[in-house]
Amino acid sequence: MAVTRVVPTVSRAAVGAEALARLVSRTAGAGAGTRPGYRALAQGVRALLLDGRVPLRTRLPAERELAGALKVSRATVTAAYDLLREGGYALSRRGAGTWTALPEGRRPANVAAFPVGDGMLDLAIAAPPAPESELLDAYADAGRALPRHAAAPGYHPYGLPELRAAIAERFTRRGLATVPEQILVTTGAQQALSLALSLLGRPGDRVLVENPSYPNALDALRRAGLRAVPVPVTAGGWDTELITAALRQTAPRAAYLVPDFQNPTGALMPREDRVRIAETARATGTWLVIDETVSDIALDVPAPPPFASVVPPGAGEQLLTVGSLSKTHWGGLRVGWIRAGTPLVTELATARVPADMSNPVIDQLVGLGLLDREHEVLRRRLPVLRAQREALTTALSLHLPEWRWQTPPGGLSLWADLGRPVASALARAALRHGVRIEGGSRFGVDPGTHEHRLRIPFTLPPEDIEAAVTRLAAALADAGDEGDNGNNGDGEGPGAGRRHWVA
Repeated sequence: MAVTRVVPTVSRAAVGAEALARLVSRTAGAGAGTRPGYRALAQGVRALLLDGRVPLRTRLPAERELAGALKVSRATVTAAYDLLREGGYALSRRGAGTWTALPEGRRPANVAAFPVGDGMLDLAIAAPPAPESELLDAYADAGRALPRHAAAPGYHPYGLPELRAAIAERFTRRGLATVPEQILVTTGAQQALSLALSLLGRPGDRVLVENPSYPNALDALRRAGLRAVPVPVTAGGWDTELITAALRQTAPRAAYLVPDFQNPTGALMPREDRVRIAETARATGTWLVIDETVSDIALDVPAPPPFASVVPPGAGEQLLTVGSLSKTHWGGLRVGWIRAGTPLVTELATARVPADMSNPVIDQLVGLGLLDREHEVLRRRLPVLRAQREALTTALSLHLPEWRWQTPPGGLSLWADLGRPVASALARAALRHGVRIEGGSRFGVDPGTHEHRLRIPFTLPPEDIEAAVTRLAAALADAGDEGDNGNNGDGEGPGAGRRHWVA
């Protein structure tokens, strides 16, 4: 029985002819004055789609408009669109235009949720282990302080007053004057983000997100019933023109951004881009949700100041900042926070009570002790991360020289380009070789994109990193051409339809 492919009648958004011409010229390798042929044009659009720089279900420009922007004949664009349709990368309907699509069978199957067996090296977790001596000292301090707090009921929906004050002082020290009333302590940054999205948006509202982005943030967005408006980000940074255009065209309710050592690309947003985005968001009435969980993991540059400290007066009125101790200290503690205006903090605290009345007092006391020792933790941690990053790039150069990447100036991982769409097949093969890693599609807004990418953390010891890369090289040989022949999981393979836990 023939299976009829359902063709959507409405695309997610549209890309202008000039914008697409500029993106295609870069991707197809065409220099100034060079006109791409129809095959190069089709390949360029396909590459933009698979890399997430043109989202899935985006309406493409009319043939005449794109031909004019590229200074090619209309026949060239017509032939390119024909190639895209033949390959399954575009769909058309009379009167509705042409929009981007993915071929059947491009949805990848995820690997097992957790490592199985001894000796498994986990590259799905981009988080360091606890700083042992500082953690033990913080627990000792917490134990001494606990009797004083045990005399009270122990419920603090806004957070322990001492911890709120310490987080506020931390923001002030980094250049953003803050009072404790602007801080809400949460169960990690994930709860902070989920609270913010559920309060700021209603099901069906649009939220601008980077593509690729942090998978758990994308899952929180989906769970809240919000509609993603993806904007591309690469290891080279953000296309501010596209971001501001998306803000003006869609006026999303909120925008979720990771400007400091973006997860997974590692990019650092320039100050001028922050100012421009904040000004545009203010004009469109868009809330900015800024994730600064890795801001202090600055390896080659000074730690950036808070995003809210560099925006023009008034532009920060609809801005909240999410942070936590998970990436700088230890994810096992589950201490995070939101910085926002006092009225919004009150609303957020009210919203969190039905599900989670407050954080455990003992965890907050330990978090307070770790914040007191933050300088020492980072002084010891950053050189270790630099050495582990060097171990990773050295091992990749030795064992997988065909892969390409840009060394990130901070953060905890690099975003590798494998050169061909085999990431999901490689992730499955890697499990058999004792490595857990997620393909790049896990970080994309649309399933099936970023299949030529891997996020590779450098949070393991150097010897484990070397062993993991060696195993990845062996797994790549096993993966063969599975990623190229469309056998990426079509709903039948292991893990199909499930989204697995990544940190």
